[in-house]
Amino acid sequence: MALRTEDVDALLAQARALPGAEFDIKWETRRVLSLERKMFALFHDDSVMYKVAADDFLVLSGLPGVRPAPYLARARWIEVASLEALSLEQLHAGIADARRLVLAKLPKAVRQRYEASA
Repeated sequence: MALRTEDVDALLAQARALPGAEFDIKWETRRVLSLERKMFALFHDDSVMYKVAADDFLVLSGLPGVRPAPYLARARWIEVASLEALSLEQLHAGIADARRLVLAKLPKAVRQRYEASA
């Protein structure tokens, strides 16, 4: 089953509620969420792209409806265009994990600020 615009919008709304998530539009049509100006998810009408752990990249990018994200695969991002292999709940959890991956690479003082507010 293809990822519908309504599904993408619902995922975006949930992801925008994550602590520190900053919304922006880049490249004219991509809705982007960042943490401290570091992107962790991109939303388009019929797909979602987000960062994954290096250990999960090959497994996830080989699932039906999932592929390495164009231009971002070297940074271990996947693009999901179907609910064939991952449910909406799994996608939301994946996006939350992407935020945590970005947070883990931020300076200690910044990480502590977010951990204190959680």
